[in-house]
Amino acid sequence: MAVDREYVLRTAAALLTRRSTATMDEVAKAAGISRATLHRQFAGRDALVRALEAHGLAECEAALAAARLDEGSASDAVRRLVREIEPAAGLVAFLYTENQLFEGDEQNEGWDRLDARISALFRRGQDAGEFRIDLTPAWLTEALYGLIAAGAWSVHDGRVAANDFQNMIVELLLGGATRREES
Repeated sequence: MAVDREYVLRTAAALLTRRSTATMDEVAKAAGISRATLHRQFAGRDALVRALEAHGLAECEAALAAARLDEGSASDAVRRLVREIEPAAGLVAFLYTENQLFEGDEQNEGWDRLDARISALFRRGQDAGEFRIDLTPAWLTEALYGLIAAGAWSVHDGRVAANDFQNMIVELLLGGATRREES
């Protein structure tokens, strides 16, 4: 029987996001496979976490590409980005909350690329007068990650409808980031 690696990774991310101390046995059980099968895919917890990071980065980079961040208004690009990243929101939630597992002495270059592209989007919005200039692009990027993670948890736990994911994130982020007209 072939193991659906992506399913295992998404299941592991969902479990580890809520229970960071879950064992490999618990990950295997949640994924519906034996511990031996999980171990054949991932030599240990560190290998699983590294695979989650690589998969999450690849999903995020694909979402950024699909969102066409350089096209149209920055606000519209943020909307497209949230829509495109939604399928990977569970991975983003895991990676956002467990980033200390990866940091060590150096950060994966993939995170630097993602941060740079998203920060550039917010900077473009500031330059165009769409977004407040008192909030740094780095802060807006972190806020976006945090909202995506919170949205993923809320949907997973049944506290909000999956259909509301995009609207809740975009409206809160852009409503808070939008430049107000001077009175």
